[in-house]
Amino acid sequence: MLSIRLSRVGKKHQPAYRLIVVDKRRDPWGAYLENLGFYNPLKKVAEFKAERIKYWLSVGAQPSSTVWNMLVNQKIVQGAKRKITSG
Repeated sequence: MLSIRLSRVGKKHQPAYRLIVVDKRRDPWGAYLENLGFYNPLKKVAEFKAERIKYWLSVGAQPSSTVWNMLVNQKIVQGAKRKITSG
């Protein structure tokens, strides 16, 4: 099953995240299928490829709870926010 999740990049104490599509069983820091955008929490900047995200959702990719909440905030998808769960 495909998953849309965040992968941390950046230096120590300067986090930045890529929004990636990856097989759910794979390591999020390894190879991924497609880069869908980025998020910088220090500058509060998020830039996502809305068309590609909608495509991957249409073919069955499941976003993580954090990613889903970010997509709702950006108005890329409609729906209620999810409770964040670990694992």
